Amino acid sequence: MSDSLDDLFAHNRAWSARMERDRPGFFTSLVKQQTPKYMWIGCSDSRVPANQITGLEPGEVFVHRNVANIVVHSDLNALSAIQFAVERLKVQHIMVVGHYGCGGVQAAMEGARIGLADNWIRHIQDVRDRHRVMLESLPPEARADALCELNVAEQVVNVAVSTVMVDAWSQGQKVSIHGWAFGVHDGLLQDLGLSVDGDKPIENLYRAAVQRIRYKWSAPSPELAVRAEPHGNDSASTVEEPR
Repeated sequence: MSDSLDDLFAHNRAWSARMERDRPGFFTSLVKQQTPKYMWIGCSDSRVPANQITGLEPGEVFVHRNVANIVVHSDLNALSAIQFAVERLKVQHIMVVGHYGCGGVQAAMEGARIGLADNWIRHIQDVRDRHRVMLESLPPEARADALCELNVAEQVVNVAVSTVMVDAWSQGQKVSIHGWAFGVHDGLLQDLGLSVDGDKPIENLYRAAVQRIRYKWSAPSPELAVRAEPHGNDSASTVEEPR
């Protein structure tokens, strides 16, 4: 264990020296107060690093991560991070980002028992149960990816109806929330088409997003890795309302 930790310090020293050599003054610039335009709410999965994915520098994105990118109204950690980002840092965009192949989503899909984490994953199971009819209508191989996107949509709604965002929008602050998904298989971000800025009713935006997710995965490509694009719109279909 000691040897492996020593390796981390060695890598850190090498990285620091390389950065200072290649970009003189890099660390001096980091000393300045961070002024990010973006907040990233993502999964704790080590394969989904916000800065590398977006090509942003340290200090350009404020990050909150937890298992399966969940935002619930009883989580003071997440809400405090959002409030700090919105009120103190004045971010302009909040991205809620899920990722395909998410272990938390897969556990919720399977109803797997893990332990204490089951209480957290229960939030995703609630999303699964709310959309059970739709999920069961999809090909089995597409259901976990569809639930990943449905979970993102649900968390976008949860951020949007939080007191932090309601207060910010009531005061005229310009900040938007966006739902994205990341493909570990190809390194690409997918815009799920759900963006909220406080001007339009969240229910309509949510319903449209769920509709797109349903059509996107109803007849997936033989190779799911391509993450099929939406195929159309079906105004006659029933879509669950957000909580």
